Parts: sequence; structure tokens; C-alpha cells
Amino acid sequence: MSEADGLRQRRPLRPQVVTDDGRAPEAKDGSSFSGRVFRATFLMLAVSLVLPLLGAMLLLDSPIDPQPLSLKEPPLLLGVLQPNTKLREAERLFENQLIGPESIANIGDVLFTGTADGRVVKLENGEVETIARFGSGPCSEVKLLLSSETPIEGRKLSFVNDLTVTRDGRKIYFTDSSSKWQRRDYLLLVMEGTDDGRLLEYDTETKEVKVLLDHLQFPNGVQLSPAEDFVLVAETTMARIRRFYVSGLMKGGADLFVENLPGFPDNIRASSSGGYWVGMSTIRPNPGFSMLDFLSQRPYLKRMIFKLLSQETVVKFVRRHSLVLELSDSGAFRRSLHDPDGQVAAYVSEAHEHDGHLYLGSFRAPFLCRLRLQDA
Repeated sequence: MSEADGLRQRRPLRPQVVTDDGRAPEAKDGSSFSGRVFRATFLMLAVSLVLPLLGAMLLLDSPIDPQPLSLKEPPLLLGVLQPNTKLREAERLFENQLIGPESIANIGDVLFTGTADGRVVKLENGEVETIARFGSGPCSEVKLLLSSETPIEGRKLSFVNDLTVTRDGRKIYFTDSSSKWQRRDYLLLVMEGTDDGRLLEYDTETKEVKVLLDHLQFPNGVQLSPAEDFVLVAETTMARIRRFYVSGLMKGGADLFVENLPGFPDNIRASSSGGYWVGMSTIRPNPGFSMLDFLSQRPYLKRMIFKLLSQETVVKFVRRHSLVLELSDSGAFRRSLHDPDGQVAAYVSEAHEHDGHLYLGSFRAPFLCRLRLQDA
């Protein structure tokens, strides 16, 4: 064999790489086993969470039987509705001395309010005096005008809410928000969309009670016009205010005073400009997301939510944006005062004007607020 043939037959020596080939399959098998354990554990946790939820949705009864509601797209928060922080200029009064002072009245410079714990209190010279207490006996002389046990056209009064009185004291116009739900169930009333609310008239001389409007969806605040020719009633669930004529050529007739409000109206009170103040504890943001508007056409979601969650839990998901809206005498938006996060004025239910100030009631907060109109 020649030298050239010998060179061709030789093969270059390649370096040998020492690897732990014997252990590689074992490591791969261990990793695969750990992955299977993790997936199995995750699946078991998911099943343990999902099955009880499915069981609750199938077996538990919902406290509400909601129907679809037809709400218009909320108005854009532009112009006079542009969010601001004017309500944050308010000062808190009687903090931690009141529980849910929802509505306010004054005689001269003395203020009165009713609280969520069943008291009627007088606020004077920085002092809180309880003058009446409901549920455990009055603290002073109280005259019963109308018992909630007395059926009015076949239905008892279950959720007597707001009232307005004529100047001569003869007629009292008031709302019964629902024949099914009570005050503590207000969120269930809103979510169900129950239309069993009424506007009523009580004659203090004849003791007669009349139903003026029926089939209202959470009728709330009421207010006589300055001329006392009509009564306004806030229909909270539908974000609108109705008008019922109590005198004049239109007596007995009704129409919409304003609809598609930027929030859900509570109480209505007269303003010094001849219009009206409307308190709202939450808004319908546009642009933005309104949970109550979103759920209005989804009754199945409402049922599921209240099968699983309490009212107090659901309230935490409702946007906490206080709004006071001033309407003209024809229902046009005049100006708006906001506290976008409820930092100072929380859960506003009413704006009562007196002596150059707005006194802000709340159905949940432990205080009143006072805002100088000059700052608004």
C-alpha cells in the first residue's frame, strides 16, 4: 500500500466529549413528572373553586327577580356636566355624631334631619339633640298622621321615603318607594327594577289618602314647584324625574320633567334661582363604565350576583362619585358640582339650600356637609 493510500484510509481523531448520558433521561422523566403533579394540583384547586360556585348558582335562590330595563345612553359629561372637584370645598359638620342624615329641613337657622338609626334630630349651636326616635318609642310628643299598616288602595306602605308640604300645611305629597322592599333593601329595589312604587297625597283636614301615580320604579325625592301647581318625583332606577300636576288646567296630568340624567337621582329641593337641586350618590359616566347601566339589560347577571354576594359587598363595586345637579325651572341642566371619589362629600342624597350655603345630606355617611355657594 502506498503512502498516499495509507493517508486516505486514516481518519482524524475527534475529541471525545464526556457527558452524563446515563442521567439525562432520568432528569427529563423527573421534570415531566413534576409538570404532571403541578397540572393535577391546579386542576383540583380550580374544580374545588368552580364546583361550589356552580352549585350555588344552580341551587341557591336569588332574592331578586329582575326584568330588563331600557335606559338610554348616558349624556356626555361635557359642558355644564364636566366633572370638577367643587364639592371637595365643603366642610364636614357633626362628624361621627350622625348616621346617614339623608334629608335636611330648617326653621330659621335651626336645622333638622332624620338619621338611618331612626332618629329625628335638631342641630343648633353645634349641638345634636334627639327630638324623636322611631322603633323604640318617641322622645317627645309625636302625632301619627297615617299608619303604614293601613292599606292604601289594597297595598300597605312599606318604604315611605320623602315628602313635600304645601305652604298652608293642608296637603302632604309623599312617596312609597316599594310595596315589596324596605329602606334597608334599597339596592335590591334598584337592581330588580320593581315598578310598584307610588306617589301619594294626604289631606291633613279630611285624612284622605290618594294615589296620584303608580307603577313607578323606585320613586324617591319629591318637591312642590314654587307655584305649587305640580310635584316633581325622582324615579331613581330609571335616572329621570316625573312631574304630576296638582292644580291648574293640567291638574291630574303627568309628564317627564327630565330624563336620562347623568346619575341616579335621590332627593329634589328648590334652589334660590327658581330651579331645583338634585342629589346623586353615583353617576353614569360617559365616557366610562356604569355598572348599573351595564346590568340593566342583563337580568341573569343580576340574579347570579345576588346569589353569591351581599348588598354591602355589591355597593363596594358601585362608583363612589357624588354629584349635585342644578336644574332650571324647565328641567335644563344649569350647573353641576362633583366629588369624583367621594373624598369629602360621600354618598350625597340631598342638597338643601339655606342662607347662602348648600347643606349636603347622605344616606350612609356619618356627617353632614356644608358648602358655600360662593365657592361653587
